[in-house]
Amino acid sequence: MSLLTPPILAARRLRWLNLVVGLAATAAGRVTGALAGWRHRHATLQLARADDRLLADLGLTRGDLNDALSGPPWEDPTILLRARALERRLTRHRVAHGFRPARYY
Repeated sequence: MSLLTPPILAARRLRWLNLVVGLAATAAGRVTGALAGWRHRHATLQLARADDRLLADLGLTRGDLNDALSGPPWEDPTILLRARALERRLTRHRVAHGFRPARYY
């Protein structure tokens, strides 16, 4: 019986260590994500200071910036901005982007 005790204790310690490492990795990932979200939000706020002509060159409007910044602070606002700019670019070049025009609804 004493021969089985050390492997069982080692397995328990290994499970505990895996749990601690997993929790630390999850916490580090969330902190990294929050910092990236903050950087993207800060860049979007700097973009909001630009004039309307620059925004039009990028394919964005003030409304797009307001919509992107209206989400929670931990969400990345650039995802919405990229989607809106791409949608306008595809529409301008008359490329189908997966959405049917409103007249077909």
